[in-house]
Amino acid sequence: MALRSRIITVTTLIVAGGLCYVSATAAAGMIESGSRSAVKTALIEAGTDWAKVETDGLQVQVSGTAPTEADRFRALSTAAKVVDASRVIDQVEVTPAKPITAPKFSIEILRNDDGVSMIGLIPATIDREEFAEDISDAGDDTEVTDLLETADYPVPDGWDDAVDFGLEALELLPRSKISISADQVAITAISSSGSEKRQLEARLQRRAPDGLNLRINITAPRPVITPFTLRFLIDENGTARFDACSADTEASRRRILAAARAAGLEGDADCVLGLGVPTPEWAEAADLGIKAVGELGGGSITFSDADVSLLATPDTGQSAFDRVVGELESNLPDVFSLTSTLPEKVNVNGTGEGNGPPEFVATRSPEGNVQLRGRVTNAQVREAVESFAKAHFGSQAVYAATRIDPALPDGWPVRVLAGLQALSEVNNGSVIVQPSYIEVRGLTGNPEAKAEIARHLAARLGEGAHFKIEVTYTEALDPLAALPSAEECIAKIKAINEATKITFEPGSVEITGDAVGVMDKIADVLKDKCAKVEMNIEISGYTDSQGREEMNQQLSQQRAEAVLNALAARRVLTSRIEARGYGEENPIADNDTEAGREANRRIAFGLVTEEAGAEASDGAEEANPAAEDGQVEKTGE
Repeated sequence: MALRSRIITVTTLIVAGGLCYVSATAAAGMIESGSRSAVKTALIEAGTDWAKVETDGLQVQVSGTAPTEADRFRALSTAAKVVDASRVIDQVEVTPAKPITAPKFSIEILRNDDGVSMIGLIPATIDREEFAEDISDAGDDTEVTDLLETADYPVPDGWDDAVDFGLEALELLPRSKISISADQVAITAISSSGSEKRQLEARLQRRAPDGLNLRINITAPRPVITPFTLRFLIDENGTARFDACSADTEASRRRILAAARAAGLEGDADCVLGLGVPTPEWAEAADLGIKAVGELGGGSITFSDADVSLLATPDTGQSAFDRVVGELESNLPDVFSLTSTLPEKVNVNGTGEGNGPPEFVATRSPEGNVQLRGRVTNAQVREAVESFAKAHFGSQAVYAATRIDPALPDGWPVRVLAGLQALSEVNNGSVIVQPSYIEVRGLTGNPEAKAEIARHLAARLGEGAHFKIEVTYTEALDPLAALPSAEECIAKIKAINEATKITFEPGSVEITGDAVGVMDKIADVLKDKCAKVEMNIEISGYTDSQGREEMNQQLSQQRAEAVLNALAARRVLTSRIEARGYGEENPIADNDTEAGREANRRIAFGLVTEEAGAEASDGAEEANPAAEDGQVEKTGE
């Protein structure tokens, strides 16, 4: 009996213990699940959905990768608000911080009549005061407003070259905005005329450092175009082109060019935006006129202010001509006056002496010589024509061989003078004048020459004028595009000097013998196209090592000055040429031999650049590698 009681007691205890264990396990699981769910919900509501939550008994493990340290702290704090902070186990990682990249250094310089202002970010190593002085010097000592900020990072490659070029541009452009970064310089400026615009663009492009991305946007005030002229034609080969194109607005220009392309125009073309348009309906009228030429399949349309001349080709059918002219007359705005012509085939002899229509012929050779042949009305007209030609081409360049023909039609002198004016727009070519036709041919260095000729002939010859312009632009004849660079100029001088050296007798400063001819050739280079190139030249004098150093320096200075004076005597402008003696410095040969000493007694020419560095010339190749390019680095002394 006692044993049975004991078994029942033990069994009861075991069952009770099992029930307690099951209850405790269930309670712990409920606590774990509830804690995980509550913490996870709180984290999601706090916007930290990147966090992961696991529970291990009473412990709540928060893991995941936080974007920042602040996000990690916020996640842990959120969990600690739900369960006791001692139960929260931090297993969160933080995204590594990205390395701080260097800022992009840039300067924007604005120059106008009120002064110069600069804004941007520059390296902290730059001397602000010195930089502001450089800006002031480039702006003609004007007042400078400095709004620059600095950052202590290394100077990027190309920065110094870009800044130096930007300052050069600032000096050239009194009304400009120049944006400078290490790899690009963007220039926006205003010029006083179209020719100055072209000159500035060419100069800036020549001066830009290699590898620099240069963006230039130079505008010029709109020219006053008188008369406001447009001339579109399709020649005998079926080629459509403009001899002149003027527009008053961007919208007008787009409409005119679109009409021309629809009529067969190919390739690049442009219309000059200008002032002086006779009516706001200019683009509409031009559109109609160009379409008329396209329908005819050839001929030309010329607008000179409100006068319109439509000229068909000689083989155009009468019915087609009448139809196109009728439509054009009906549709042109009222302000325009149309003259239409169906011409006979032109017979050009070109000698001024043929059996066909009477002719006046003027030719201009590449050397500039002008010959006048053919017919003039009387002696007074012949004298006026010759005087007009001499005034335009030079009195020594004109040869006249005209003959008098009293039977010439009225208006002949006007046509002859108009033809000579057109000839003055070409570098070489010819003009043929007939009673009902003028033909101008030639080569020119002026890209606007055809437009100028068309404008002039349309104004002088009046409505219905029949003329042909076969003028070709040649870049080699363009006085701006054909200008050599400073480096090319100095290379020519060096070649002359190396072919026959400028030498002096021992102890002498006189230029004699073959050196006289060398000076003549160098002067010719500096008086030709190089005279229009902006450059600073140094004439460097050197001696051998014989004698006292002080005496050699003085002798080399005197010899360099003798070369400078010789150039001045040959009418070379020497305001940007300086003479400097270096004595026995920078030898290029061994002074222990006679041949070496002779080589060291020399005159050298080099370009001068204002940069900190050693002073050397192109004659010191061994001492200064940069001198191989004919450049002299010159300190700001």
